[in-house]
Amino acid sequence: MPHDLPFLLLSLMPFVAVGFAAQLVDGALGMAFGVISTTLLLSLGLPPAAASAGVHTVETFTTGVSAISHSFHRNVDWRLFLRIAIPGTVGGVMGAYVLTKVDAAAARPFVLAYLAAIGLFLVWRGLARPVEPKPAKVVEPLGLVGGFLDAAGGGGWGPVVTGNLLVQGLDPRRTIGTVNTAEFFVTAAVSATFIASMGLAAFTVATVGLLIGGVIAAPVGAFIARTAKPRLLLALVGTVLSTTSLFGIYRFMAT
Repeated sequence: MPHDLPFLLLSLMPFVAVGFAAQLVDGALGMAFGVISTTLLLSLGLPPAAASAGVHTVETFTTGVSAISHSFHRNVDWRLFLRIAIPGTVGGVMGAYVLTKVDAAAARPFVLAYLAAIGLFLVWRGLARPVEPKPAKVVEPLGLVGGFLDAAGGGGWGPVVTGNLLVQGLDPRRTIGTVNTAEFFVTAAVSATFIASMGLAAFTVATVGLLIGGVIAAPVGAFIARTAKPRLLLALVGTVLSTTSLFGIYRFMAT
């Protein structure tokens, strides 16, 4: 076992690096950990259900640290939190159950195309005009749909919920912090559903590495969300959202 330790640490490092980078983006911009991590695990040959289960197992810990960090930096709107966390948890459980029973990949390119358009719009808003926060009119349905797609597609909570709330005009910093905080409860419910359906198959070297890197990066991401200018946050969120969505469409068409 002692002789295996250097090899184990060496095999962990790439996943630690990916987990750190993915959570740094997720904590600062409210999205991308699930998309980046799931893409990595799928590229290693893991089945979709196993990849999604592994990522959500990791996110249970990283989103917990992120939630504490965002609360500390006062990035959370607690009224908005309740409006998205409860339907998001329900949608997440539904999505996890569906993924373990059927293949829901057929609708993915349509969702990605929609998110890419949202991302381009946010880039335009961040660069072309000042941010004028206003109340969101559609909230609870976003939580339900975001939780469902997050579990069924291995990533989607941040892009769907954060992206759409920002389009409606909410303050970027508070939106990102609130969505990240609510994500802890969504991922905990999704992970419990996966474990109940699949057992402990989600725990691999890859998920351990993602967990270590993600937990280290979570407080840094929350600090960036607090200090960055709103227009810059909008532009960065839009860039990440459109880039990851277009890449997802490319991967779908290439398979």
